[in-house]
Amino acid sequence: MISIPTNRFDTPEIREARKDLAAAFRWSAKLGMHEGTCNHFSVLVPGLSDHYLINPFGLHFSEIRASDLLILDGSGSIVDGQGTVEASAFHIHSSVHRANANAVCVLHTHMPYACAILGTKDGRLELCHQNAARFYGRIAYDYETGGFQGLALDNQEGSRMARDLGDKTILMMECHGPLVTGASVAQAFDNLYYLERAAQVQVLAMSMNRPLALISDEMARLVGGEFVSQAEEYADAHFGSIKRMLDREDANW
Repeated sequence: MISIPTNRFDTPEIREARKDLAAAFRWSAKLGMHEGTCNHFSVLVPGLSDHYLINPFGLHFSEIRASDLLILDGSGSIVDGQGTVEASAFHIHSSVHRANANAVCVLHTHMPYACAILGTKDGRLELCHQNAARFYGRIAYDYETGGFQGLALDNQEGSRMARDLGDKTILMMECHGPLVTGASVAQAFDNLYYLERAAQVQVLAMSMNRPLALISDEMARLVGGEFVSQAEEYADAHFGSIKRMLDREDANW
């Protein structure tokens, strides 16, 4: 009897990871968190060390399908899929995945409200809404180590970003944009979504020409812990609803 080898890149777990990452792209586009054919999302490949799924260069977030995603190994070689990977995407994502064990999923966008904050001097997410408090103690800011250093076109810049992120969940990059991580695609997307919502409230509140009403550090620490304790349950519910809506719109995504 002849044994037919199976494709190690086509397992139920990998297919689900593809679907999850594609959903994150599609819904980010619906929310206006995309920028042309730039920006990039990745997730570690289930069952394979030092491999991750990432979007190919040249596709808009709104058209990406699960089958379009590439699998890269740690050296940057494409081991499954067709296309190329933007240089900055490889250097950023490979460095962060390698350095941070909690960064199963890494999402980088130039979403407008977070970028508006990062376009101000020493801009940071202020504790003026409970959505900001959910990230208490979980955000790193790269202006504390030099700020904007140009495009991430080499390993040195990718490594700098990974060092600045450290063990935090979010890296806010001055004059650039946020990088958000999570223990799953659902949790990373939930972080991305609520980060932009918190930034939106802050930008709108600052436009009112009145002082911000700030939550105390003590209360923010308490609220942040409460959010973390239920992060997986709420993220899964949020992301599950997104995939159901996408299924109703286009079964082939």
